[in-house]
Amino acid sequence: MNTPSGTQAKQAADDAQDSTAVRTLARFGYAANGLVHILIGVIALQVARGGGGSADQSGALGALSSSPGGTVVLWVCTVGLFGLALWGILEAFLVVKGDTELKKWGSRLKEAAKAVVYAALGVTALRFAMGDGSSSSESSKSASAQLLSAPGGVVLLVLVGVIVLAVGGVFVYRGVSKKFLENVAEPGGTAGTVVTWLGIVGYTAKGIVLGALGVLLIVAAVKHDPEQAGGLDEALKSLTELPFGVFLLGFVAIGLVAYGVFCFARARWPRL
Repeated sequence: MNTPSGTQAKQAADDAQDSTAVRTLARFGYAANGLVHILIGVIALQVARGGGGSADQSGALGALSSSPGGTVVLWVCTVGLFGLALWGILEAFLVVKGDTELKKWGSRLKEAAKAVVYAALGVTALRFAMGDGSSSSESSKSASAQLLSAPGGVVLLVLVGVIVLAVGGVFVYRGVSKKFLENVAEPGGTAGTVVTWLGIVGYTAKGIVLGALGVLLIVAAVKHDPEQAGGLDEALKSLTELPFGVFLLGFVAIGLVAYGVFCFARARWPRL
């Protein structure tokens, strides 16, 4: 039975989700996420062609901060990403999908996890906007080192790696099966076809990157070496060690750009 205070809280959350301001912030967040992925893809493409750069969130936001007007854009991205995190929290509490309790809790956890990811990216954007950015790769290695030094840390890091690897698999599945279309009010005609292909290529590419990142975390745990963990930058560059790796990295780089453009399409035609 709902208590009066519980009912009031749910009503307040409903009102917040229906708020034009919150929905607008979420759309800005999708666009900000798209911009970050486009920049990461461009840097990764430079790496595939033999250039340098850090192909991760820090590298993308750092490039943005050094461009004309970049600080203003970073502040806008920060607000949008935190708005998207807020939207994820509201989704976790209000939009409960599934016909069983297990599926409902799975839906809640998924939305809550996405909210945490967007909030973390928002914090990173905020630091760069304030001129205090740091390397995502070093942060990942530091976190892995702390986890490995904790009791049962090896098992925990393997578990994290398996989860990241599984999430990568989900992205590939959503790309190939076109499940991502559930998240966008697909426009008709040529625009709809373009959005669909952007999603297929983009989700598949991001899934490959997350899969590589998960493998790096598992290897770091097995070897008890946090230097093996790295972050998104190391995950992308590790692809070059595979057969035809440079071409694979080039495909993934283009795919990340495609995913970024898809995020802009999601901001333009959101299914909120």
